[in-house]
Amino acid sequence: MTQAGLLNGPKLLNAAEVLFCNRNPLKVQAAVFAGKDKLTFLDINKSEGNIFELLDKSEKYINQRINWRVQFGRLEREEVPEVPTKAVREALVNSVCHRDYTNAKENEIAIFKDRIEIYNPGDFPQGYTPQDFIKGKERSMPRNPLIAETLYKSREIEKWGSGLKRIYDECKASKVRVDFEVLKSGFLVIFYRPGEKVTKGLVEGLVERLGERLGEKLGVNESKIITLLIGDKFITITDIAKRLRISTTAVEKNLAKLKEKDLLRRIGPDKGGHWEVIEKSK
Repeated sequence: MTQAGLLNGPKLLNAAEVLFCNRNPLKVQAAVFAGKDKLTFLDINKSEGNIFELLDKSEKYINQRINWRVQFGRLEREEVPEVPTKAVREALVNSVCHRDYTNAKENEIAIFKDRIEIYNPGDFPQGYTPQDFIKGKERSMPRNPLIAETLYKSREIEKWGSGLKRIYDECKASKVRVDFEVLKSGFLVIFYRPGEKVTKGLVEGLVERLGERLGEKLGVNESKIITLLIGDKFITITDIAKRLRISTTAVEKNLAKLKEKDLLRRIGPDKGGHWEVIEKSK
């Protein structure tokens, strides 16, 4: 820590505590919302820890709640996320690196039906726009240089202001729209999820392939349940029943049938676990 400039005599600087200590843990507020606004949430979580712990926890939270499609290459099956995970990780690193740690407001992750938002409190450099950094015209202006230097040495960050450009380039390569918004209270990175028409087509194709694998067409409610589980693997039996307007007993019977057909399995406990659609037979 001495070589990194994180000590003032025998005492840790604030940057060192933020990076490595849990004595005064940082917090990140994360939530999944049912629609395109914050009226109804499906899940809410608050994580605590140092920067490195929060980066891992935040990345895991997002990756477990976005949609993944399966494509089969020449040698093996590949799972492809709806938004590029490298860009998400970069946005998370950017958010903790440029956060204003004198502000009591916390970093936030908000997952909506149509987008994912990553927010950090703190002013954007005055006189500049995100495009200045995306185009590579400007150099990095870290709010927290010691934190930026340590993240750079840990290979979590590129020092010379390339973070926004890397996010933009990853999204462009994946054909995912991304926006950067400078707010009065902080900075926001917005990843837009695939349109409903695209998602619907992928889901319908998957349901059809599952039926072909069985050699029989799935029942109406079985197909609808599979569709719901692909969209939200954490959905409860009660919520499925409400969405399909059938009883919870009927939902349980259909789930049992899908498990018997080796199309579905439960991962983890009843509370806190999730469903996994089995897309290819063993």
